[in-house]
Amino acid sequence: MGLHVKGGVHAMTGLRSALVLLGLSLAGPALADPPAPIDVGAQQAFLMDYNTGAVLYAKNADQEMTPSSMTKMMTVYLVFQKLAHGDLKLTDTLPVSERAWKQGGSKMFVMIGSRVSIDDLLQGVIVQSGNDACIVLAQGLAGNEPAFVERMNREAKALGMTHTHFVDSDGWPVPDHYSSAHDLAILADHLIHDFPQYYHYFKEIDFTYNRVHQGNRNPLLYTDKSVDGLKTGHTDAGGFGLTVSAVRDGRRLIAVLNGMASSQERAQDPEALLDWGFREFSDYTLLKKGVAVEQAPVWLGRAAAVPLVLHQDLVVTLPRSERDQVKVTVDYHGPVPAPVAAGQEIGTVTITAPGVANMVEPLYAGATVAKLGPFGRIKAMIAYLIRGDGAK
Repeated sequence: MGLHVKGGVHAMTGLRSALVLLGLSLAGPALADPPAPIDVGAQQAFLMDYNTGAVLYAKNADQEMTPSSMTKMMTVYLVFQKLAHGDLKLTDTLPVSERAWKQGGSKMFVMIGSRVSIDDLLQGVIVQSGNDACIVLAQGLAGNEPAFVERMNREAKALGMTHTHFVDSDGWPVPDHYSSAHDLAILADHLIHDFPQYYHYFKEIDFTYNRVHQGNRNPLLYTDKSVDGLKTGHTDAGGFGLTVSAVRDGRRLIAVLNGMASSQERAQDPEALLDWGFREFSDYTLLKKGVAVEQAPVWLGRAAAVPLVLHQDLVVTLPRSERDQVKVTVDYHGPVPAPVAAGQEIGTVTITAPGVANMVEPLYAGATVAKLGPFGRIKAMIAYLIRGDGAK
C-alpha cells in the first residue's frame, strides 16, 4: 500500500529534526491485526483512494490488457475537455455516417444521415456503451477516427498512462490496442477531478434513444447507492471488466478490475474489493493547513521564532491497524536567518509508518519576520556571546 498525498513530494533538506508521535491524536482504539487479505478473480485489478492517491490493492496492475469498452472513458474525456474549454456545446449536433451506423457490438442505434446532439451521444456512449456513438463523436470532432485516436493517445501520455495504446475509439478488440488497470484508474481519477460538472452522466441508470430503452451496464449502480460510475467492458479477448467509483462518508475509492470470467463475477468482485478498501483503510488528517507544525527560532529577527506551516491539509490513507504508529519528523536549517517572508519555504515534514513509503512535504513560514535594526542586532549578538543563544 503506497502512502501518498496529492500535491507532490519534495526532497528532505533540513538538518535539524524534531520527532512527533501522532498515535494518541488519531481518534479511536488501535486494531491489533493487519488488514485482512483479499483476492479477486480478475486477472488485473487496482484499487486507489481518490482523496490521497494511496494504492490499496494491485494485482497485475501494470500488465497490458484488452480494455474493451472501458476505452470509451478516454473518448468521453476528450469530449468533456472540449465542452469545458467552450469549443463544444451539449446542444451541438454531429452527423451519422454509414461507417458509424454499421459499427457492430453494443449500439445506441443512431440512424444513418441523421444528426445527434452531443448530450445524446454522451449518454449513448456512457449509459448504452454505444460503439456507433463513439464513431460519430470521433468523426465529428476530428474528421475521422484515426485522427481522433491520435488525440486519445496524446492525452493518455499527458495523463501519465504509460501502459496504454489506443487503436480505436470504442474498444473494439484489435491488435495493439491495450491499457492497464492502473492506467484506467488514472483516467477515471481525471474524469472525476477535471470535469465534475459532467461526471453525473456516469451514474445515469438508463437512456432511451430512437425508441430503444437501455439500462446502464454497471451492475453496482443498481445495488450500491455509494457507487456513481464509471464504465463496464466486455470482449472475448478482455473478459469482463469494470471501472467503478464509490463515495462513503466523504471518502472516494476507485477500482478497476478486468479479465473476470462472467457478468456475475463482475457484479460481485468489484463490490467486495470496494467494501474491503472502505473497511480496512481510512483517511487521517495528520496536520492542518496553516496550523503551526513547529516554531523555528529566528536569528536576528524582530520575532524570536516563526511558525512552520503547510499550504494544504496533510491527509494520509493508512490501514486502521497502523494509525497509532505514525511518526512525523520536522527538518529545517536553524536558526532561520532574518528577514523571513511569509510563504518562504523553510524545511520539510516527513511522515513515516510501518510498511509504507515515506512521504515528504514542504514547510513554509507562516508569518513575516523583519530583520532587527542595527542596535537590535548588536544587542542580540551580545546576548548570544553571553548566553550562547539567539535571544534578543
